[in-house]
Amino acid sequence: MARTEVRMSGSGGQGVIMGTIILAEAAYEDGKQVAQCQSYGPEARGGSSKAETIISDTRIHYTKVKYPDLLLSLTQLSFDKYLPDVKDSTIIVVDSSIEVSEETKKAHKVYVLPILDSATEVIKNKMSANIISCGVVNEILHIADWDAVEHAVLNHVPKGTEESNLNALHYGAKMAREYGEN
Repeated sequence: MARTEVRMSGSGGQGVIMGTIILAEAAYEDGKQVAQCQSYGPEARGGSSKAETIISDTRIHYTKVKYPDLLLSLTQLSFDKYLPDVKDSTIIVVDSSIEVSEETKKAHKVYVLPILDSATEVIKNKMSANIISCGVVNEILHIADWDAVEHAVLNHVPKGTEESNLNALHYGAKMAREYGEN
């Protein structure tokens, strides 16, 4: 991994910022160089939200993501907004509620996963969509060792929710693995 750029997007309150912080922390703990930044609309909760992490084996001189290696979107609005910024090799991960054109599916590796529904129906906590997303992203890109990712998750979740969040993390990885096998 020379340099990997990840952009997670959705609406405020979905935890995409925390998701990229967790990925950055895990990669750092795994000995990599990292940079993380975020932006969100003035509405904060419910407004548009974007967060980015850069992971590299070498020093990071430019800390802005221009063309992500992976774009994860949890809302149609965020997907439509950031799709124009992808390059030919960008891997696209979207929630199953998002409409993706056949043209985009032909041009990119696209994972359409029930992230939001899984948070509610499987994990029983809609707030775990970001942790599921971390599992998906790490399974696809192998950003960090799973022990480092688990440790980063545990550093950022409320006491009493550790087991549920680790289940969410591994459920996300399982979804990505199974989808990738198809």
